[in-house]
Amino acid sequence: MTALSVPVDEEERPAEFVEALARGLAVLECFDGTHLEMTLSEVAQRVGTSPAAARRSLITLATLGYVGQSGKRFHLTPKVMSLGSAFYFSARMDEILLPELRHVVEAFGDASSVATLDGHDVIYVAHFSVQRARRASAVVGARYPAHATSLGRVLLAALPDPELDRYFETVRPVALTSQTVTNREELRRLVYKARELGYATTVDQLDYGITALAVPIRHGGETIAALNSSGYTGLVTADQLVAERLPELRMAASRLAEATARFPVLASVLKRR
Repeated sequence: MTALSVPVDEEERPAEFVEALARGLAVLECFDGTHLEMTLSEVAQRVGTSPAAARRSLITLATLGYVGQSGKRFHLTPKVMSLGSAFYFSARMDEILLPELRHVVEAFGDASSVATLDGHDVIYVAHFSVQRARRASAVVGARYPAHATSLGRVLLAALPDPELDRYFETVRPVALTSQTVTNREELRRLVYKARELGYATTVDQLDYGITALAVPIRHGGETIAALNSSGYTGLVTADQLVAERLPELRMAASRLAEATARFPVLASVLKRR
């Protein structure tokens, strides 16, 4: 499994594409919640490169202060957070997105997030919660398979048909719980349903105890992100979320869309590449 969800095809690479830089970024991305530290060979395997190439990247990143080493195992350092914080503050995430998430949570409790689509995954770019239970974390920067989240299904529903076809041709859905839908035809049906309804719901797909509702955030007629509201399975059903939260969630998404119109940088960084 490579660190990059959907590698850039060689024919799509511009002439100025720097392979070494791409490999270095892939090395940074291959560390995650289940791979906190790895040996050189483990890094090479996850990135899909030779040990020699992985070693050069690791040494460069260590020299720059982004990677540390303990014995034969490598790990990220806090300096990596500076890369994400630069994006966060330049896009004015705290100023623009968080007030709306707080508003949603004040209205309904539980949690609310904004995410964008990156290949086969969603990346959380803003999150606010009053929840304290142990479950899949939606902290800023968290990456999860799109097929297992309400946010992901809304974002997939917004893809043009050729891109959606490519997604289903290349994705390998993984079961994260016993309830996770992994059959591609069933997933396609659910994505089409989300496209028709303008929202998506999930129950125990990403983790046990998460029931969520998501709607698109649109800018210039294009879906650039998705907004959700989630609660505890058992305390709230998907139908309840739709009945009680959908109108307010759509209004919040509309206000976020208006905010992106006032701050073009935010719309630019959220837009799919």
